Amino acid sequence: MCAIFGIVGEYELKEAQKALLLMSHRGPDFSSYIAGKNFFLGHNRLSVIDLNDEANQPMVYEDIAVSFNGEIYNYKELQKLPFPFKTDSDTETIIAAFKIYGLDFVKYLRGMFAIALKKGETYYLFRDRFGKKPLFYYKDEKRFIFSSEIKAILPFVKKEPNFDTLSCYLSFGASISSDTFYKNIKKLPAGHFLIYKDSKMEIKKYYDFLKEPSIFDEDEAVKKIEETILKSVMYRMIADVEIASLLSGGVDSSLVSAIASKRGKIKTFSIGYKDFPKYSELKYAKEAAKHIKSEHFEIFMDKKAFLDTLDKSFYALEEPLGDPASIPLTYLFKNIKAKGIKAVLSGEGGDELFMGYRQYFEFLDIEKAKDLKYKSWLKNYFRSNFSLNKEWEWYKRVFEETPLFRTTGEVFTDLQKNIFLKRNIKDNDSLECIKNYLYYESLSLHPLIWYSYIDIKVHLGELFFTKLDRSSMINSVEARTPLIDQELVELSFRIDPNLKIKEQESKYLLKKVALKYLPKEIVYRKKKGFSYPFIEWLIESKEIDKIKKINKKTDIFKSEEVDFLLSKIKKGKFSRHGWLIYAFSVWMEREFL
Repeated sequence: MCAIFGIVGEYELKEAQKALLLMSHRGPDFSSYIAGKNFFLGHNRLSVIDLNDEANQPMVYEDIAVSFNGEIYNYKELQKLPFPFKTDSDTETIIAAFKIYGLDFVKYLRGMFAIALKKGETYYLFRDRFGKKPLFYYKDEKRFIFSSEIKAILPFVKKEPNFDTLSCYLSFGASISSDTFYKNIKKLPAGHFLIYKDSKMEIKKYYDFLKEPSIFDEDEAVKKIEETILKSVMYRMIADVEIASLLSGGVDSSLVSAIASKRGKIKTFSIGYKDFPKYSELKYAKEAAKHIKSEHFEIFMDKKAFLDTLDKSFYALEEPLGDPASIPLTYLFKNIKAKGIKAVLSGEGGDELFMGYRQYFEFLDIEKAKDLKYKSWLKNYFRSNFSLNKEWEWYKRVFEETPLFRTTGEVFTDLQKNIFLKRNIKDNDSLECIKNYLYYESLSLHPLIWYSYIDIKVHLGELFFTKLDRSSMINSVEARTPLIDQELVELSFRIDPNLKIKEQESKYLLKKVALKYLPKEIVYRKKKGFSYPFIEWLIESKEIDKIKKINKKTDIFKSEEVDFLLSKIKKGKFSRHGWLIYAFSVWMEREFL
């Protein structure tokens, strides 16, 4: 895991070196660069595979140079390619695959990656299939800049906020590819690559995972899921450093940890909250750890630790992010790093692949309203009787025959945004944010296929993977997510979605697999969504009042609506809405006030 940074065009060497060092947390083990009159290619290394100096980057072979962030888990297989290998690194297999397969080489890589590749005077950027690793770029008349983080690009541009992405953020909790919160700084979408030559840029898609269902037998599905998860976890145990695992006590993290422990005793880590037992899942994690015989560590966060971690977390995130879990996750990784751990497994993806969210069942039920005989009358009725309740928005969508489900993580409805913001928000504005994916919703597919697809693209790709990458890498720790593996994702989409919700049981198939590795009490315990006392701490510390203070300066939100929101927050309501506005306010203060 590392940081990559490059400039094509005019630059000053000292400025480029300083920009690279701004990301030293992503790669504290070694930093280097190659440079010419009109190009700079730099790299900060976190050594996880092949710790020898020969594996340092940028790596050069003939007229090819590579700076790469991530892991290629099938690099051992790629080492069988006809190429004069000099290292045991996954980086060199990228060069070998490119030499042999050309631009199709990326299709042979199994892993998470952001790759910058220079061949002669042509530059290529590649981002992994699911957006696990970040890759940003900027282009003007003088130069093209790319980087693992925005902070390394900012010294070279006029820093301006991009308020056009605010509406998408309020809907989904993150900026949506290719936009960022900074004008003219873009992010390469997952599953895409970029070509830059002679001041011209082209972006192409190389991957998508939507599949027609072809597996309708439960036993076959369970067997293939188990085989693929086993293979995926074992791939992610490949390293020349110790691999630990995050363990919440839920099915996903417990199953990943249990399979990893088959290779030998592992360290597992959980987080809890002092004086707030209602939020704690530590007892479940302890049960799972006892069963898999891991060396288990419980990390506790209190209000002081929460407040002390805010600055570090927001610095790492760079943009507003609508997930308050980024704060305890940053704190957890700090403690993991203190134990000497460089890489961990994490259980993201099980809910999205195998129908783990209760919202999936709720929306399936609401979808039935599409078949009502008098829905045209209801459509007119709903338009004439506005309500701020999210249920009003959902039924309006059904009666208007627009896509109902727009990710599990949708927070502000379009009507709520229109009331809250000082600028006008059009009806169905949130659809504009995900318009690049709407083709798939229009196909004659089971609604669950759309739910899973858009959640992987947006809820995971833009929100959760951003949170996981920044929270881990600010502490120089690599996070690996075996449940979002290309073979497992593609397999999931080949399975009849009705099998995934059989007997109205969430994660029905995954739980069948998990029973082979975990006690029934862990597998079938009631799902507890992640939560912690962030609102209580923001209120007690008066941090939440920053929303009103900053809005007086920016005048972005209607003051009476800010007052209304704050009053509701202090009564224990609208906490997710509150976090989005708070995180945005902190970002505005840090960057522009």
